[in-house]
Amino acid sequence: MKVGVLALQGDVPEHLRALKGVLPEKSLVPVRHPDDVSDLDALFLPGGESTTIARLLAESGLWTALAHRIADGFPVLGTCAGLILLARDLAPSGAGRDPPTFGVLDVRVRRNDYGTQRESFEGPVRVQGLGGRPFPGVFIRAPRILAVGADAQPIAWRDEEVVGVRSGAVWGLAFHPELSGDTRVHRAFLRATVRRH
Repeated sequence: MKVGVLALQGDVPEHLRALKGVLPEKSLVPVRHPDDVSDLDALFLPGGESTTIARLLAESGLWTALAHRIADGFPVLGTCAGLILLARDLAPSGAGRDPPTFGVLDVRVRRNDYGTQRESFEGPVRVQGLGGRPFPGVFIRAPRILAVGADAQPIAWRDEEVVGVRSGAVWGLAFHPELSGDTRVHRAFLRATVRRH
């Protein structure tokens, strides 16, 4: 299995560190160019600044390459900014102009809806299929999932609020599993990817 982490901006080292606890290092690819995605089995879109990541995706030519792969059923897990970039609909936010999105997750999302950096927090999250203890959710200037459409399925909850969804092979999370020290979400996503092959 060959797994990529979009390496243009954001929590790239943290995702790679989490994945090194799950996969051999030679299986991991920092993705910076369109050619990097051609033979990947799955991709992680990290947290970071969604408008900056969208701009760098367009400038590098990766936007088009990724859009084609995702349309063909390519497994992608987006965390925080990654969720924003995958969402079908963005509600206007007070965080400046919203970025373009791939529009593949049937959710309505608002950027930074939990507050500023100072209002970031950690809290228990229930993730479908993990069982056992709650997952340690890390929310940093997190987007909020305002509505889930018919083509998406909730997979994670903070209390009763949906904080994670999936649509086929595409997963989006409002929190940062790569910052939690817990690799269960990474493992669950990769197991689902293997089952699809």
